[in-house]
Amino acid sequence: MIDPGLKDKVVLVTGGNNPFGIGASVARAFASHGAHVFIHYFRQEIDSPDEEQDSDQTQEPGLGFFFKQQRKTADEVVASIRESGGKAESWEGDLREPKNVALLFEQAEMAFGQVDILVNNAAEYVADTFLPSATLGDDATLWEGGPTISTIDVDSHDSHFAVNSRAVAILMAKFARRIIERQTHWGKVINISADCAWGCPKEISYRASKYALESYSRSAAAELGSYGITVNVVSPGPVQSGYITPEMEEALAPDIPIRRVGRPEDIANAVVFFASEQASWITGQVLFVHGGHRMSLGQ
Repeated sequence: MIDPGLKDKVVLVTGGNNPFGIGASVARAFASHGAHVFIHYFRQEIDSPDEEQDSDQTQEPGLGFFFKQQRKTADEVVASIRESGGKAESWEGDLREPKNVALLFEQAEMAFGQVDILVNNAAEYVADTFLPSATLGDDATLWEGGPTISTIDVDSHDSHFAVNSRAVAILMAKFARRIIERQTHWGKVINISADCAWGCPKEISYRASKYALESYSRSAAAELGSYGITVNVVSPGPVQSGYITPEMEEALAPDIPIRRVGRPEDIANAVVFFASEQASWITGQVLFVHGGHRMSLGQ
């Protein structure tokens, strides 16, 4: 087995409360290699388009199930890591608030000391469009039973960029300052983007804010490499984090060469690789982890 060199490293993962999500899987993967994991999370209240589906008894994947997971604390994820012999702590904060971005490293350092690896996974998501709502008609949801689409406004724009772009940039700057001041000459940043970040109808603010994340990541890689800090991006395709219904999975599979949607572990494996010693000479890269999804779209 290849040793990634992560034992006793301190990892800060944002957006890790959904037990079925990418952040939780990333946290568990690092812990399995002996790293100490600090999990950030935020329980955001989201209105479900289907109140019956959103009940406490919901067990089948879909928006109701997904929203239920998003409203959890990170306690379940932390407990699963500790039960496996790992070390984990968590802290809740809304990254739309600059004060919470400033506090996050302080909380992580109080728990485990200097942060060696930063994984920016937390994301704001609302389906929005340039089209006025009156023109949407039957297309008012992204897919059958999916998120309701709204016309872009100041709130939808700013909330996306606050979490998906601004928080990422500020956290990278705070991480870099700490590494440089301590002269450790070792640090890893892995940012989670999204397939089609260059532009996607009816998800315009989410994709645009992720594209900004990619730009910040390339600039950070260029500026921070001489200090021993690598910065890379993982760009997932459709991943089953609890929101994809069985019917959607069946519909999506033919458009993916590997013929299945992604699993959170698929993304976690790529993140761990970028943090590993085996990736020590890789920086400024965007790795598409999507089973070939973009190729099937001709992109």
